[in-house]
Amino acid sequence: MPSRALFSILLCALSLIMTGCETSGLTQQQSAAVEARRRQIAMEPRGDYFIGRRFYINHTHLWGYVRSPGQGWESSKLVIMNERYQKIPYRLPEAPTDGGYAYGDDHNTEYTLYGRFTGRKVFDPNSNLVLPEFELRRWEVRNESPGWLFKPNERFNGSQLLRAEPGTTP
Repeated sequence: MPSRALFSILLCALSLIMTGCETSGLTQQQSAAVEARRRQIAMEPRGDYFIGRRFYINHTHLWGYVRSPGQGWESSKLVIMNERYQKIPYRLPEAPTDGGYAYGDDHNTEYTLYGRFTGRKVFDPNSNLVLPEFELRRWEVRNESPGWLFKPNERFNGSQLLRAEPGTTP
C-alpha cells in the first residue's frame, strides 16, 4: 500500500514538472492561454473527422498540420495531401497573373477535414521531408484566424517550421 501512495505522489510530481517544461519561457498570461486552449480542445466532440491547420512554406508541397479531435496540436502530424478525391482548400496558382490570391494565402486557417491517413509516406524534395499522406475527401473552414499553433510566443518567419519534425535535422 505505501508503494502505491508513493507512486501516486511521484506521478503527480512528474506531471507538474512536465507541465512546467511545456510552458517554460512563457509569461503567466501566455501559460493561461495554453491552458485555456487545452481545455477547449479537450471539449471537442469526437467523431470521424480531423482538424487541420494550413501551414504554408513557399515552394514546398507540405500542406499543414492535422490532428484528431480532442488531441492537442503537439500530437498533430505535418502532412502532404492526396487530392485524388478532393482538391485542397483554395487550390490556387503558385503565382497569380491577375494580382489576386495565390496558393498558400490561407496560411494558418483552421479546417475541419474529412478523409484518412493512407499509411503511406511521401517525399517532398523541396523541404527534404518524408511526411504522412492524408487523403482528403471533404473540408470546411473552421476558423480563418485561430492564432498561434504550438505556443503563444512563436513567430513564423515564412520559411521555417515551428518545431522539429520526424525526418528533420534540428
